[in-house]
Amino acid sequence: MDEKQMKEQLIKHLQGGEAYLSLANFLDEIPYDKIGKRPGTLPYSFYEVFYHIAYAQKDIIEYCTAEEYKSANWPDDYWPETQFPESEEDWEELKADYFECRKDFEDFIMNPENQLMQPVKNGENQTLLRELMLVIEHTSYHTGQLLVILRLLGLHKS
Repeated sequence: MDEKQMKEQLIKHLQGGEAYLSLANFLDEIPYDKIGKRPGTLPYSFYEVFYHIAYAQKDIIEYCTAEEYKSANWPDDYWPETQFPESEEDWEELKADYFECRKDFEDFIMNPENQLMQPVKNGENQTLLRELMLVIEHTSYHTGQLLVILRLLGLHKS
């Protein structure tokens, strides 16, 4: 398998659907009025977890690509201050930003100038492969949480 084929396979994992359900397949299953509910004793809502996924993805991508990267404050910056978004428009914008950011990362990865084993722009020994795997693993972990929330809210059956 050459570098391009490896990148293509990794992007399939980034998009989801290889080993876990893609966010694109169920993100719109939850009605806006339920995205801020914390079912049972869970300490987070659907919105809070998705915000966290989106923020972490963007931060890792900026770490890989930005000319000037400023480290975020862990954990405060990675979680929203409220369990509901300010408005439905903000929710739609968050979803659109997530997919746009991911598409930009896919394009960055597929650029032949960017090799999987080369260190990323703001790292020392952290390679593009390592950072891509972080995004994949992090997204898959929290995607499972989103599905549990949907199930607990009675909105998802599988």
